[in-house]
Amino acid sequence: MEGVDATSVDGTSSSSSSTPSSPSPSSLRWSMLGRFISSRKPGFKAKVELQNISRRPAGRFNVIPCCPVSMMTLATSSSGVDPKSREVIIQYAMPSTPQVKISLRQRNNADVELNDFTVSQQHNVDSTGLVCMWPAEEILTYFCVLHPDLFRKKRVIELGAGYGLAGLAIAACTEASEVLLTDGNPQVVDYIQTNIEANRAVVGDTKVSACMLHWSRHQVAMPQLNYDVIVAADCTFFKDFHLDLAHTIKGLLGVWDGCQAILFSPRRGNTLDQFVEACYSAKLNVGITEQYDAHIWSIHKGFLTNDGNSAWPNYDEEHSYPLLLSITHTDS
Repeated sequence: MEGVDATSVDGTSSSSSSTPSSPSPSSLRWSMLGRFISSRKPGFKAKVELQNISRRPAGRFNVIPCCPVSMMTLATSSSGVDPKSREVIIQYAMPSTPQVKISLRQRNNADVELNDFTVSQQHNVDSTGLVCMWPAEEILTYFCVLHPDLFRKKRVIELGAGYGLAGLAIAACTEASEVLLTDGNPQVVDYIQTNIEANRAVVGDTKVSACMLHWSRHQVAMPQLNYDVIVAADCTFFKDFHLDLAHTIKGLLGVWDGCQAILFSPRRGNTLDQFVEACYSAKLNVGITEQYDAHIWSIHKGFLTNDGNSAWPNYDEEHSYPLLLSITHTDS
């Protein structure tokens, strides 16, 4: 997820107005939560209370098998990860032929620190990219790997990339010419850059890079920075950023034939519908597909009927099943 201050893809900041903007409702929520945690006495179990207010999913679709790297591998790896660290390396197996494995350095057990809230306040962003691998990111990764023709020889940018799984999967499995992974949180971008370097061997000739990018409704179209494909997962969570996200897509998406933004996002009440309205106001076309993959649909229906598949207790379709959005310019 991103903030609303304009930042170019080369990481330089720009401002649309000299007048400071008032804090957004989402940033105020993060501020309140940060103050709440910092005011508690020593011994306060932050994780327990965070779980009570979190929408972090209790399960996953399991279409991208994953496992922690063994302690022996951790101890001997070039990354030098300390087994006692709050970070862990997770290896993800792509549904590709031949199979490609991507290793990501990420937070261990959704570890949260007060500094995370401080950074969120400083940059007017959230820290959801550090929380976990969200179901929509797993589905986006699976979909992209199974549809390499959508990306072959094309320039791709991922918005709100989190730890970078989908973007790295595109780079490793689809023969894209270039993949740029972006996020508005500098902590998240640090993780992305680390994960890019750790997976150089599997991305082949694809040019892969990362940078900080803030969404902005004042995003100016720059033809030299347009992309054939934009991808994003679960980036419509905060309504405060809908218009900024829509205009960022409009500014970055190429205007030639075949250009599209591919987003996966749960409906979450009327949240997704409001984002679609923001896209319409930005003069973008939006197509929504509910059944985009037979295997994913079968898993989804199994969760709903609880037909013996207990991998996802209390599965909530509104918050957990990602819909596929295809976004294009209105004149395309």
